[in-house]
Amino acid sequence: MSEARDKADLLQGTLDLLILQTLRREAMHGYAIAERILDISDEVLQVEEGALYPALHRMELRGLLASEWGVSENNRRAKYYRLTSAGRKQLARQTEYWKKIAGAIGKVLATT
Repeated sequence: MSEARDKADLLQGTLDLLILQTLRREAMHGYAIAERILDISDEVLQVEEGALYPALHRMELRGLLASEWGVSENNRRAKYYRLTSAGRKQLARQTEYWKKIAGAIGKVLATT
């Protein structure tokens, strides 16, 4: 399996969690969210626009995110997303779930 395919497979199951965690402290526009995830992950997790914007829209429809238009750092009009209280609750639930899953996977990988 190629490295590019590994990245896509990982994001498919974790994109919502990554977005929620990235927005935990401040509102951000889509491009900034993708850049922050890439930066924090040491350039391992690259979120493509084709996955990011549909996810943001879906999460907004579910009430996990709210948005408003603003001006970006480079003086362009951009839609800024922030967590709602429902989004914070979902972040807590998903974080606990992924910690449990990661621990279980770690145990399986540690067996010989």
